[in-house]
Amino acid sequence: MPEFKRPHALADVTTHYCPGCTHGIVHRLVAEVIDEMGIEGETIGVCPVGCSVMAYDYFECDMLEASHGRAPAVATGIKRANPDKFVFTYQGDGDLAAIGTAEIVHAATRGENITVIFINNTTYGMTGGQMAPTTLPGQITQTTPYGRNPDVEGFPVRVCEMLSTLSGVALAERVTVIDPKNINIAKKAIRKGFEFQKNKQGFSIIEVLSTCPTNWGMTPIEALDRVRTEMIPYYPLGVFKEGAIR
Repeated sequence: MPEFKRPHALADVTTHYCPGCTHGIVHRLVAEVIDEMGIEGETIGVCPVGCSVMAYDYFECDMLEASHGRAPAVATGIKRANPDKFVFTYQGDGDLAAIGTAEIVHAATRGENITVIFINNTTYGMTGGQMAPTTLPGQITQTTPYGRNPDVEGFPVRVCEMLSTLSGVALAERVTVIDPKNINIAKKAIRKGFEFQKNKQGFSIIEVLSTCPTNWGMTPIEALDRVRTEMIPYYPLGVFKEGAIR
């Protein structure tokens, strides 16, 4: 029987994440993929500004910190200078889909051969729960106390759907980690993103629908249910684009 143990690529430290946050699950999946592919010494990760700002403490591979929203630009430079390395960014919705919108769109349309792990929890988690680009219509946040009104604040950004229209994108897939079945699907998607990079197929993004019990004002179990009943209907799971661009 296989032994369940910490992946070597995941540091043996206590994380700072809130109880019920699914960042830890995604971290483990990324580390498991790195271990299984045997690429820890060849991998460089780029951290965002947001709840996962200190991800450099949690992975054993080389990690760099990027300014808010600039992870794709930093990753582009790293990959072009080190084309044989595996380069990934790990970003939240505030980092990627707000201040970093230009960076992610242009890295994608250029077909940069990097892998993006995108955490979508529909809120600005680190700074107290303000409205994010992905906040759902009607969702109450610190800056939308009566619920997000599309007539005033606009509609949420569906990142995978948007990026899948760009010629430089080889893989755009949305997953979640709310139960064992979906965790296995998410791991396969992350592995696929790294395999696409290995085969020089172009830009890959794996969006993960995640929880934020603290800023949603919910228990961890209630937060998992919210992903299932509210987020997935608006952000459907699945592959939006897949195939080599070169």
